[in-house]
Parts: sequence; C-alpha cells; structure tokens
Amino acid sequence: MSFADLKVQYDALCREIAEHEHAYYVLAQPKLSDQAFDRLYRQLVDFESDHPDLKSPDSPTQRVGGQPLEGFTSVRHQVPMMSLDNTYSQDEVRDFVNRVSKLLPEETLDWTVEPKVDGVALSLRYEQGRLALGTTRGDGIQGDDITANIRTIRSVPLTLATGDASPPERLEVRGEVFMTKEGFAKLNAERREAGEPSFVNPRNSAAGSLKQLDPQLVAARPLDIIVYAIARFQATAQPSPASQLDSLECLRQFGFKTPDRIWHCHSADDLLRVIEELGHLKHSFAYETDGAVIKLNRIALHQRVGATAKAPRWAMAFKYAAEQAETILSAITIQVGRTGALTPVAELEPVFVGGTTVSRATLHNEEELRRKDIRIGDTVVVEKAGEIIPAVVRVVMDQRQPDAAPFEFPGVCPECQTPVTREEGQKAGGVVIRCENPDCPAQVRERLEHWCSRGAMDIEGGGQVLIQKLVERGLASNLAELYQLKLEEVAALERMAEKSAQNFLDGLEASKQRDLWRLVFGLGILHVGAGVAKTLGQNYPDLFQLMDATEDQLVAIDEIGEVIAASLVNWFGEPAHQELIAKLERAGLNFKSALYQPEMTSGPCSGQIFVLTGTLPTLTRSEASAKIEKAGGKVSSSVSKKTDFVVAGTEAGSKLEKAKKLDLRILSEDEFLDLIRQEPDSAPSR
Repeated sequence: MSFADLKVQYDALCREIAEHEHAYYVLAQPKLSDQAFDRLYRQLVDFESDHPDLKSPDSPTQRVGGQPLEGFTSVRHQVPMMSLDNTYSQDEVRDFVNRVSKLLPEETLDWTVEPKVDGVALSLRYEQGRLALGTTRGDGIQGDDITANIRTIRSVPLTLATGDASPPERLEVRGEVFMTKEGFAKLNAERREAGEPSFVNPRNSAAGSLKQLDPQLVAARPLDIIVYAIARFQATAQPSPASQLDSLECLRQFGFKTPDRIWHCHSADDLLRVIEELGHLKHSFAYETDGAVIKLNRIALHQRVGATAKAPRWAMAFKYAAEQAETILSAITIQVGRTGALTPVAELEPVFVGGTTVSRATLHNEEELRRKDIRIGDTVVVEKAGEIIPAVVRVVMDQRQPDAAPFEFPGVCPECQTPVTREEGQKAGGVVIRCENPDCPAQVRERLEHWCSRGAMDIEGGGQVLIQKLVERGLASNLAELYQLKLEEVAALERMAEKSAQNFLDGLEASKQRDLWRLVFGLGILHVGAGVAKTLGQNYPDLFQLMDATEDQLVAIDEIGEVIAASLVNWFGEPAHQELIAKLERAGLNFKSALYQPEMTSGPCSGQIFVLTGTLPTLTRSEASAKIEKAGGKVSSSVSKKTDFVVAGTEAGSKLEKAKKLDLRILSEDEFLDLIRQEPDSAPSR
C-alpha cells in the first residue's frame, strides 16, 4: 500500500475515533460499547506503531504524552479575561437591566441566562482549526500556559469539527473546567484510601488538577469542560456570530460541550422567573452550579455598553445562597480512627438539603462542639459545605430544650474503655483526643482495613466486612497475622465462599511484592501519608535504613518536618513495632524501595535547597532549575528554615518576604550563576 493510501486510512481512523469520543464525552450518546471502542483505539495505536512517520500531534493517542513539565509559562491574553459582577439580590438584577436599557435607549433588548458552572475559567485558542493554546485566567491580563493539561480533557476537541468547510483562521473561546459530582466523590474516596486530605469541593479539585505538572496525572482526574463564549472569531469564509445564542450554536457545531440549558429572556420579569427555575434545576446537573449568568444577547451591543476596569457592563452573575435546612440532632456518636483519634459525629433526623438527604455530619473535634455549643436534642441548621460536605452551621437557640446539657466528651474509649489522652496543637486543629490502646478493636479494624486499602497494599477482598469478621473471630489482631491465615479459616467465615477466600489469600500473596512506600504508608504511622511515604522511599533504599534514621537525618529531607520525624522515630522505636516488622520480614514482604534516588555527592550545590521567585533577567524558571539540579542542588516550591538559598528576580512576592524574615541567603541571578560555577569545596554554606 502506498504512503498516500496509508495516510487516507490513518486519517479516517483518527476521524472515526474522534467522532466516537465526541459522542461519548460531549453528547453523552455513545455509539459503541467500551469494548468495541477499546478495540478501535488499539487499532490506531498499532497503526501508529507500524507507521510512526504518519503519527499526527492531533491523534487521539496524543492527548496524554511527553514528560512532566518543569513549570508553567506565563502567557498574555490577546483578549483580556474579565470577571463578572455578581449579586444575591433580585432588586439588583432589575437595576442591572435598567442600567443597560438607559445606555441603549433606542434598542429593544433581549437576554440569555446560563447555569454558572462552579469551576476554573480558561481560554482556548485554535489556529487553522487545531488547538494551539490553553491558558488559565490568571490576573485577567495574563495566565499560565496549561495546554498539555487541557489536551488530556476528552471533551476538549483537538481539532474543530467543520465538515467540508474551512475552519476559522483563529478562534479563541472561553470556558470552565470542572469536576463532576460523581467524579469528585470517587476522587475523594481514593484520596482518603491513600491517606491524603480530601478536597473541600469540586472546584478546588479541578483547580488543583490543572496545576499538576505531569499531564498523565491530570489525565487520571475526572475533568470536563463547558465552553460558553467566543472571545475572538477570525474567519474569511464565514461571518462571526451575531448573538450569544448564535455563538453557542456555533460552538456546538465546532464540537464543544456547551451549557446544559439556555434561556432566552426579554424583560427583567423573565430573568427573575428563569433564575428561580434554574435554582430548582441546578441540583440535576452533573456539576456544581453556584449561580445564573445573564448576558445581553446581541454581541454588537456589547461594545456600545462597554466595561469597567474589571467587568463587562453587559453581563452579570446572580449567585445562589448556600442551601440550609433545620433538623434535630438526635445523638452524638464517637468514631475511633486507626491512630486512636476520637471524632464526634452528629446523628441527624434525615433532612433534604443541597440536593441530597443528610443524616450524619462530622463535628470535627471537641473544640468545635464547645465553640458552637452543640447539644443532643438541639434544632440545628445544616448546609452542604461547598455544596458537598454536610456541616452543622449553628444551633437554633430559641428552640433549645430546657434540659439540654452540654455534651461531655468521653474520658474513656467507647470501644475498649481505655482512658483517653489529650494532645494540644496538633495539625488536625486544636485538641486531639486519642485512645492510646494499640489493641483497641476499633483501631485494629481500622489498621487492617487501611493496610488492605487500594492506596496502601491494595489487597483484593480486604474490605470492611471481611476485616470485621476476622477481628471478631480473633483470626487477626495485627498486620502480620493476615499472612498466617489459612484457606479453611477464611472460608469458614459467615457468607464467605471458598473462591472469595482464595482471592483474598492470593491478594495477600501479591501484596508481598509491593514497593516500600506502600508498606510504610500501610503501617499507619501518625502523620505519615502517602506523599510522605513516597518521599521516604526516594531517600532510603530499604526499610531497615529508614528505621535507623535519626530525627536530625529525617528533618534534613525536604518535606519532612519535626513532627513527622519525631513520629517516625517514636514508632520504629517501639519494641512491639519492631517485632511486627520482624514478622512481616519472615512473611516475605518486600522491604526495598524502587523509588530510591541516591543524592548527588558532587557539584558546587550538593545537598543545597533553592527556591526561585520572581522573574529573572535572562533565565527562565525551568532553565534555572536545570542548572541547580545539574550542580547537585534541589529546587523547592516553598520557603522554610530548611531553604539554603532564595534566588529572587523582579516582582518577587511573599516568598521573598518570608526569606527575609527567616534571614535566608538571597541571591540575584548574577550571584546565583557565580555560585553554581564554584568548585565543590568552595561552595558556601548557610
């Protein structure tokens, strides 16, 4: 087959897959089963492998590729990204309509209303129909180039769908990247399993995802986009859209996902009716909606109305207040975590709020209980914090019963009756009340569940129900005893088939080969989450060297503070924990780290930690970072007392101020270049 024939076949295959992706991710109307799509995608991968000279940068296989970025480049917006004025008042909506009417007294005005997606604003630029640039809003004048991350979002077309027509020479559109409610809940569940803090709301999780420097990590996040405006339309073959309604139709034809609902209004009364309607509908959308966006429909009138320094005068956002509901707090229960921390939980009479029925809400700690004066039997106001996490906002004091007494936090663990202790000033916020009994049944269950979780040792079948049965029957009271279980013991448990029991034992066997960081995280050491465990794995080749580390040695590692170092040394110093490690070794678990990266022992900056801030005269941040690493140093994103040098350019902000307060060595670019050119034995130390 000739090269031309192969190119025709390849282009057709790319188009077919792109059409199926559009049907699935944009229209939510898949035309193929997952298996059939996977076969088609595999066919493209094989085709590109056999004919690498045909591979296009716009191929569906190239959404995620390349190495992690060293940093984001700042890009100036050709059309500024302005914010919207917003209001919570219906009267101010009428005032807005009146203001615009006075500016255009001879015009008959019409308006559009769209759901305001609670996400992260960004701009996409297409040149000759191909995605050329994706940027964040930033300060509205310039933002970060996050094109590599934007390409991973399946609902973003890499090429515009124009059929046989020519694409616009240049198209710049504005949209909102978000995380679906379902995707957010799943992501938080995975983060909790991995010992990482939960995101507060979908917007935070979307923003944090887009800031990742590794596009492959971004691709693993359930991100989506809705495009709602055309900022620039440059085409010789067709006129630019005349109205917001025309713009949205144009965007849909180009292959973008646009707002779920659009309303066309002709008066302030129409707008207020639609705002109320949208308020009732907003929970039915897959994403969080925090308001309604009102726009003057005819685009030719936008320039005549103009803008203030920050916002257009032809558009505004109506924001909905957080939904709240009253209910009865019928009880306060205490949960015991794997580290022994006691957490109060509000048991509520079920109440519908924020689109779901809420029956439980965390009360965080004893300090929170006292601050809000929450008592059993109180009528309380509940809302969904960030419209996701149930929270008790306040007590309705005028409905409090005369006999309602302050809640007394238990002096003993509710599970094992061991006296509890109080720890001041912990990271959890305020006082942490803890059960110190390592054999507490609740802690044993939590430790075993944590060890088996996907984020730790990832043991198939090791869920809550099975672990509870093992502990109740006395078959496992510590991690090592899991590896001594026999098939007949597990299969004899209630509702446990022999095949399920064997799958669990096979999962235990497979876990023996997990990397060191998973084992360290799985041990459940206080303050040691998955991120810390990975850092430790990068700095120690095996568990025994980690166990021998002193607090000073641990604190010298970037990202390891005094609290974490003390917790590690104390944990490994316990004879019971040393015995557990010995049993895990005898069981055949892997104690070596595949992440271990021996530090450079040579170079003028060996072992030194640098922070870069501001704009340097001649070096980009990535170029400066590369020079530091080549000289044996490390680059950190935050200033701390561990920092050796801060390299400061123009417009350096809070990092420079913090460096001055800590009396750190601050270098100009010239001083920095002089430093890294020195011989190793003459490099200065702080």
